[in-house]
Amino acid sequence: MNFHQLHIFYTVSEQGSFSAAAQRLHMTQPAVTMQVQSLEDYFGTKLFDRSSKKIVLSEAGQVLLPYARRSIQLIREADQAMTAFTHMLEGRLQLGASLTIGEYVLPRMLGPFGKEYPNISITMKVMNTSQIIEEIHKHQLDFGLVEAQVTHPAMVLEPVMGDELKLIVPWEHPLAEQEEVTLKEALQYPFVLREQGSGTRIVMEEQLLDKGLDPGAMRIVMELGSTGAVKSAVEAGLGITIISTSSVKHEVALGLLKVIDIADASFKRQFYAIHLKSTLLPIPAVTFLNYLREHKDDR
Repeated sequence: MNFHQLHIFYTVSEQGSFSAAAQRLHMTQPAVTMQVQSLEDYFGTKLFDRSSKKIVLSEAGQVLLPYARRSIQLIREADQAMTAFTHMLEGRLQLGASLTIGEYVLPRMLGPFGKEYPNISITMKVMNTSQIIEEIHKHQLDFGLVEAQVTHPAMVLEPVMGDELKLIVPWEHPLAEQEEVTLKEALQYPFVLREQGSGTRIVMEEQLLDKGLDPGAMRIVMELGSTGAVKSAVEAGLGITIISTSSVKHEVALGLLKVIDIADASFKRQFYAIHLKSTLLPIPAVTFLNYLREHKDDR
């Protein structure tokens, strides 16, 4: 028995077929079958029931599976621990990020991460949460970062970073003279908002409802499908908005927009990492998630 055989056994179990496992492992199907048979010969028992179209674990296979999973995880943890001394970790990281995270949060963190781990290649797709879940399910992404808490039976959701929404107004707006306003004061003005269903909109509406206010009573003059479009509309004086402070650092520095605290409400939220329960994250993904946890306040 060796680690390679356990890894193949685990992948066949996860994929539900030898052909799918072979594709996942970049091996031929006969090679995968041979390695599993060698493992079965070693233990002297069958690990899979091949009587149906889709193979399933035998009773012995079910017993072996958690040991195989633990051995793979232990090898990956050891590999990751040793890279702390060399920083020569290699690999490819494929992740998805929802709009605010992908456009305004991660770019500031990818540069320093790339300097620390220059041999990790990163591909990031910016898309909505449902698209991220779909691509993770198809093994096209290692994991995703989303703005709202979601429930999916096949996924693990973990909070990794905090964020806060605040009132954003153009510098020539009447409220720009104040450092802090109440919700009642803010709601007297027209708003430009993200579209219904966006993570930003959901957090804002939940807080209004928590304060006994009806989001439907807001004077909404425009709903837009991106944070960039919302910022441009606010800069043009079409209304004010409530969005992430992470997304307006550049405009605030240029004196185009101003961030104002809301005295009687807190629009705090979590950003979540999401990935498949059944799949162990590759080492580059684990390394990047650990980096996010350690540097969440550096952005």
